[in-house]
Amino acid sequence: MDGEATHMNHVRLSLDAGGREAEIHPMYDVLVNDPAVERATATHWSFTGDELGIMHYLEGDREAFRQRLETIAEVREFEITPAGEAFYAYVRDATTEPLRGLFGAVAESTAVVIPPIEYAEETVSYSVFGPGEEIEAAIERVPDPIEVRVEAVGGMRGVAELADSLVTDRQRKALEVALAVGYYEVPREASHEDVAAELGCAPSTAAEHLRKGEGAVLQAVLGG
Repeated sequence: MDGEATHMNHVRLSLDAGGREAEIHPMYDVLVNDPAVERATATHWSFTGDELGIMHYLEGDREAFRQRLETIAEVREFEITPAGEAFYAYVRDATTEPLRGLFGAVAESTAVVIPPIEYAEETVSYSVFGPGEEIEAAIERVPDPIEVRVEAVGGMRGVAELADSLVTDRQRKALEVALAVGYYEVPREASHEDVAAELGCAPSTAAEHLRKGEGAVLQAVLGG
């Protein structure tokens, strides 16, 4: 490849509108502040400029959320589907100028947003991967009144999907069982022999799966 190598970053961002979420978009306000929403993530989206189609996974009061959507003029259509005690909601919105500025901040660069977008505790958080200088420029383009905080900076291995691929199915199962039986509690409530009993394998095998799985996770989180 011609030219100088570009420094790539994986950056975790937290956005805070300081209680002025409704000025960005009514749906932004609902997802961050409405009592009907206990937890919300955006898993997929399509931004055209004038419209935004977005798929959410939510926990909370499904009927109250539906009624709230029906009162928002910018919501052009929506569909809600139960998922156990949670639910999915596809929402097609007319955008506002501040929302166009928010989504356009990254859309105007070659950096990519890595799903999900998480709505919690009056903030919106997500990860971006791409050239460091383009991410910095995108942050500068985020419109008022949103304050952007950089929570973490890493490399490609910090991207969740890539980190997940570093753990084998057996290692993942061992880690999940260990977590469930209290292996990682303080003080520890189970041993690797207990994990082995749940997995139906030798203690030495369970210990190896845990050691390698833990190493992969730590490398993904700290290795950058």
